[in-house]
Amino acid sequence: MATTTAAFTLTSSDLLTTQALSVSTTNTLYKAGATTGLDQCRMGRNEIPTGTSFNLLDGTAAAIDKSNHVYISNKSTDESWYVSIVIDAKAIGRLYAGDWMYMPWNVDDATHDLEITATGGTNIVEWFCIHEGETLETQAD
Repeated sequence: MATTTAAFTLTSSDLLTTQALSVSTTNTLYKAGATTGLDQCRMGRNEIPTGTSFNLLDGTAAAIDKSNHVYISNKSTDESWYVSIVIDAKAIGRLYAGDWMYMPWNVDDATHDLEITATGGTNIVEWFCIHEGETLETQAD
């Protein structure tokens, strides 16, 4: 059994006018409904030309109703370039150059692909998914 812990810290000395902001949390990644650690990981690095859309992670290959945690980072350096993240035709957000995200990915049916679209230029995206169940597959770019 693997033991994986995610940690997040957000600080700012001047975001709030009355005091400094400091938030931190940690989470051990377990299989759904269990205390057994997640033991599978897929990762990759993709160069995505502007206007290109593809399923970064395919919901049809994922284990339905299992635990999945995804990290995506846009390694591009031009601040006007971004990638859009969409799940099941619903926009999650944009990652501009240098931005990253970490989230649980709920795959409760095969349509919940994690799609990515590049805008502005060829974006370089690094990602990983720590999960349980079936081996997740990426689509060729």
